[in-house]
Amino acid sequence: MRKIAIPVMLLLGLAGQAAAVEGNVEAGKAKSATCAACHGPDGNSPTDMYPKIAGQHAGYLYKQLKEFKQGAATGGKEGRNNAVMAGMVAALSDEDMKDLAAYFASQTMKSGTTPEDVVEAGQKLFRAGDMQRGIPACIACHGPRGVGHSLAGFPKISFQHAAYIKTQLESFRAGTRANDLNGMMRDTAHKLTDKDIEVLSKYLGGLH
Repeated sequence: MRKIAIPVMLLLGLAGQAAAVEGNVEAGKAKSATCAACHGPDGNSPTDMYPKIAGQHAGYLYKQLKEFKQGAATGGKEGRNNAVMAGMVAALSDEDMKDLAAYFASQTMKSGTTPEDVVEAGQKLFRAGDMQRGIPACIACHGPRGVGHSLAGFPKISFQHAAYIKTQLESFRAGTRANDLNGMMRDTAHKLTDKDIEVLSKYLGGLH
């Protein structure tokens, strides 16, 4: 097992600056107690079925919270549908969501590792995609280190739990998750095989 280091590159002129979410970090910390059971007190989930949200872009976290609430309100016809999160966001105000996003964004995501047997295949898919199958390189949106682009709305995916990444890619592929910008993740995931998803999911754990 090892961590994967990728050289810093500039991609398409996109900046990795924080999105404009005017939340209060201290207020968010006080409101985060109910989040800790699944995501951990600092956003580093101890259970791999739930995502690490520490250090995620505030704008992205705020968007997901809003869309979980929208999904609950529309029976999953709009936004992001998730039975667990629907109950968690039901009573949150817009200010609450901004505060929570600001708090978790201010935390540091714990690093993970990448199994040696997926490094070569994972790096190839992540950095180059597969032109023959029409699969774009992951770095085009998520950056060479997997930290995403806050202003463009692309999330940090490095250090994430492999099990969670796998579930989300499968959900995008099946169309059961449909809150991606312009359907980009659904289009990409639809072309991924089960093996592709397994390799990418494991590869991202140690990407830095």
